[in-house]
Amino acid sequence: MTDTALLIATIADLIGDAGHVCTGALSPVPMAAALLAQRRSAGRMRVTALGSRRHNRFTDGGKELFDCAAQGRIDVFFLSGVQIDGEANINLVGLGDPDRPSLRFGGSFGSPYLYMLVPRVILFRPAHDRRALVRRVDYVSAPGWSPPGVYRPGGPQALVTGRCVFNWQSERRRFALRSAHPGETADTIRGATGFHYDEPDQVPTTPPPDAATRAEIAAIVREEVAETYPRFAEEFRA
Repeated sequence: MTDTALLIATIADLIGDAGHVCTGALSPVPMAAALLAQRRSAGRMRVTALGSRRHNRFTDGGKELFDCAAQGRIDVFFLSGVQIDGEANINLVGLGDPDRPSLRFGGSFGSPYLYMLVPRVILFRPAHDRRALVRRVDYVSAPGWSPPGVYRPGGPQALVTGRCVFNWQSERRRFALRSAHPGETADTIRGATGFHYDEPDQVPTTPPPDAATRAEIAAIVREEVAETYPRFAEEFRA
């Protein structure tokens, strides 16, 4: 069973002391993590959560989000995908032959734009198996890397899954295993991952949140995330 509080605490650690963090639609875990990081910053951090009335100063939805990213005023954003591959490409379009996909999904929307512009993009995929983390995505909705000579101020920072955390190595164009969540090992992660990646000789364990942090996360979910994601808040267990 996925430890959602651990994922929230782990992502908050990755956010660190960013100035402005944005979360998109269908992002309750990133939203909770951003609000936890904001509390740790003593209010210095700005959090924009699309769909929220309390944590969203935008009045024109995605248009303002894109303008803000183009002006360099977003430090961290989150992306996911039906598939994510070893070059940090994501697929939000469909499965199978792109001309005749076996399944279609919602589409890329602004993901390629934001992936190229936001300096730090954290990829988040709770399901970690060979269907989700593949050698090569069936369709590239947003590329994880750019050819030499192509100016790109943004890009991936890390990939957080229900099993582990990968760091992105831009110079090697591949992920490196940063830590395994409690109960996982290097072997279980390797067996569930369809792409190649680097790993240390000794894989650290992702630090689980202590009781005080779990209580703080539960309060954030109940008091703030619930406004935008009531079902998530109702089902959340710290």
